[in-house]
Amino acid sequence: MTDYKARTQGSGALFERARKVLPSGITHDARYLDPYSIHVAKAKGPRKWDVDGNEYVDYFGGHGAMLLGHSHPAVIDAVKRQMDLGTHYGSSHELEVRWAELVCELIPSAEKVRFTASGTEASHMAIRLARAYTGKDKIVRFIGHFHGWHDNVAAGATSNYDGSSVPGVVQSVTDLSILMPTDDVGATVKLLESRDDIAAVMFEPSGASWGQVPLPPGFVQAIRDVTAKRGVVMLMDEVITGFRWSSGGAQKALGITPDLCILAKIVAGGLPGGAVAGKREILDQIDHAASAAKKRDKIAHPGTYNANPLSAAAAVTALSLVRDEDLAEKANKTAAELRAALRQVLIEESVPWGVYGDSSAFLIYPNPTGEDVNPATFDPLKLGFAKLKGAKSGALTGKIRMGLMSHGVDIMGAPGGFVSATHGGAEIEKTVHALRQTVRALKAEREVKAA
Repeated sequence: MTDYKARTQGSGALFERARKVLPSGITHDARYLDPYSIHVAKAKGPRKWDVDGNEYVDYFGGHGAMLLGHSHPAVIDAVKRQMDLGTHYGSSHELEVRWAELVCELIPSAEKVRFTASGTEASHMAIRLARAYTGKDKIVRFIGHFHGWHDNVAAGATSNYDGSSVPGVVQSVTDLSILMPTDDVGATVKLLESRDDIAAVMFEPSGASWGQVPLPPGFVQAIRDVTAKRGVVMLMDEVITGFRWSSGGAQKALGITPDLCILAKIVAGGLPGGAVAGKREILDQIDHAASAAKKRDKIAHPGTYNANPLSAAAAVTALSLVRDEDLAEKANKTAAELRAALRQVLIEESVPWGVYGDSSAFLIYPNPTGEDVNPATFDPLKLGFAKLKGAKSGALTGKIRMGLMSHGVDIMGAPGGFVSATHGGAEIEKTVHALRQTVRALKAEREVKAA
């Protein structure tokens, strides 16, 4: 921590200003770090620089949004051109049509799409659509799966895994969700077969928190089979996996098509934006003519910044590149190389941690409870939800992050992060060096015991 503070005095000064006007001095819970997080001045490709001039290999990746890397020239040019034409028309425009066409071209389930200003808004709308479409109230969700911060999905995402309400959310709203574990899909299948009040089953196809707790093999197919049989909406949260697990998201990679999905992050090219996409008959709950023809109430959906021209300009450019240049596959390949290289560090340093992850994500299990872990054969599914999610809490994760930052690598708090299509061999080499130096320092401080 001493080295971290010495290197980041400008960030420390900004934090002192920030905490006077911002709760905890931050604007997103994931940016919390004791004693303070870095303040970034600029970013380009796979790297970013803080206000003190320190350079970092960036694995935050705009919380997963920056598959193309930071400040991609084509995206920047598109946004600059649009800035001269107007930032907010309050009217329909061609870019939103092109954006929707690209989503429908790339995402297998997307027969129609509705844009929102964020992933949380998309999550909220998708649940409302599913309830209106089925005429049922209950939503089956899974412990630890994150679907935004609105009331319907707050409990059980990052806390309150027992189904109790989080502060500010009434228990009657929380009770509209049925929280299930993912280690035994048979229990969820049995639940769906025994009840007639379930509108949708909602989940992250990566597993909880972009794969921190992976799904067991066969899980998604089992959910698809039972929801199709029971007339329940299968709602896939592709806010992170969309365009990252493949150009068509996890649903394309898995070959399993949901009824609805939600998108954000990459879908807007690194600017604010989200979307609900899926079956035409479900999205038609928002359609004026379709609702009038069926003599039913239309679901209202305003939203001042839906498909705003700046986000649309970035999105059309970014999704065109995703389609034409196979950027997801490039990032996936680099991430696989990175995971293998980090795993080798643990083996060589005799550190009983694990490295895992899918697609272009990587996660580190720092083994805070002293499990019998062999980094060469680590299987996260053998540990279970409590141990994997618990790895994020505690002082060790913060020390790992600060250690890596002291050697020029910034990761998320899982601990882990996202690889972009601009990361390459130089970034892997620097990350390997940073992890090696960090674990050696932690061993010297007796924070980590060698295997």
